[in-house]
Amino acid sequence: MSIPADDISPFVNRRQRLLDTMRAQGGGVAVLPTAPEVMRNRDADFPYRHDSDFYYLSGFAEPEAWVVLIAGAENRSILFCRDKNLEREIWDGYRFGPAAAAERFQFDEAWPIEQLDERLPKLLANQPALYAPLASDLAVDGKLRDWLGAARRNSRGGDTAPQRLYDLRALLAEMRVIKDASELAIMRRAAKVSADAHLRAMRTTRPGQREYQVEAELLHEFRSQGSQFPAYGSIVATGANACVLHYRAGDAEIRDGDLVLIDAGCEIDGYAGDITRTFPANGRFTGPQRALYDLTVAANNAAAAVTRAGARWNEGHDAAVRILAQGMIDEKLLSGSLDGVIESNAYARFYMHRTGHWLGMDVHDVGDYRDPTPGADGVRPWRTLEAGMVLTIEPGIYVRPGDDVPEHFWNIGIRTEDDAIVTDTGCELITRDVPIDADAIEALMRR
Repeated sequence: MSIPADDISPFVNRRQRLLDTMRAQGGGVAVLPTAPEVMRNRDADFPYRHDSDFYYLSGFAEPEAWVVLIAGAENRSILFCRDKNLEREIWDGYRFGPAAAAERFQFDEAWPIEQLDERLPKLLANQPALYAPLASDLAVDGKLRDWLGAARRNSRGGDTAPQRLYDLRALLAEMRVIKDASELAIMRRAAKVSADAHLRAMRTTRPGQREYQVEAELLHEFRSQGSQFPAYGSIVATGANACVLHYRAGDAEIRDGDLVLIDAGCEIDGYAGDITRTFPANGRFTGPQRALYDLTVAANNAAAAVTRAGARWNEGHDAAVRILAQGMIDEKLLSGSLDGVIESNAYARFYMHRTGHWLGMDVHDVGDYRDPTPGADGVRPWRTLEAGMVLTIEPGIYVRPGDDVPEHFWNIGIRTEDDAIVTDTGCELITRDVPIDADAIEALMRR
């Protein structure tokens, strides 16, 4: 992870917003660790990636670190991190150390991580509430229990440990679901680099290649443009493999006449891109492929058309389903009336996932999809979209062989996915640098 840009104000502002929320609820202490380093095998670690919530508040990308925020008469922001160690820096690279980290990331205080267990019980003393990631990790739960126990034992005038516990991740999920201007700028960049990678893959794919060779083109473009990681394991699926929703790029040979489905995105400065395109390996859709492909594009456009501030989360999905279900009837994949196919969920045989998800620091980002308060029927209604939310729009159709399925559609898997920023008047599709129209794809492949 690269060091954030010189402007640390977005991270400071987020800490202040959280402190304001805590003060409104009576004050208290928030504690949040970053992710641990994880061993891959023997003495080799997996590439390190920070915890998203931790980075959202701190901008700090080193392991072995905690953020502590105290909301009270005077707010305090504290970072615990690794101490300077010039010998370890020879092996592992630069460490900020507490003094430089406090200055660079604008914390009121910073202390060596070795002092965490000593200082936390004292920081919890006489505080009304503790905000922490509850029941998310056994090791973290153990530390919280030890600190609360020590705070109680150290009390001489009665039980001064926090009496109220709040799940900090729930508060941060609500903050993260609406992106600020700095986040949207990074996400547009991640979308652009992800789109460039898809263009590269489409231009270079030919029958006779292996799926992993196409994946290599994606990874090359990601890294050459400054992406620190893929946002998730890239899906490169040829032929029947495209009917496996979470297929990973393997060694299958791409054959003449195959469709190739690529679902891939890069991560830049902690934020994910997420694009899916499906294209013919030889540059030309067959008739059956084109019929189903055009159907998914129509569903994508229908969902995008209803995605705007004030709409409900489910409206895009419902719009896509009506297009897809009618197409399934028209192409003899299903029979019956449109309303009947939808009400019976018969379309789910060929379209079994929803049309989108939140997108942000995590590719399946945090945030509730329903309002917190149930309606008169006792059911929580779908959430109302607001400007600044970011979501994917990704209808698909996946046809496995079956005795009642027209053979010319067997083993066709198609998905078209775009990233959308919700605005007051509609949505901004930030991934349309990759063509989605079938004619435009064929023209790109010819070039």
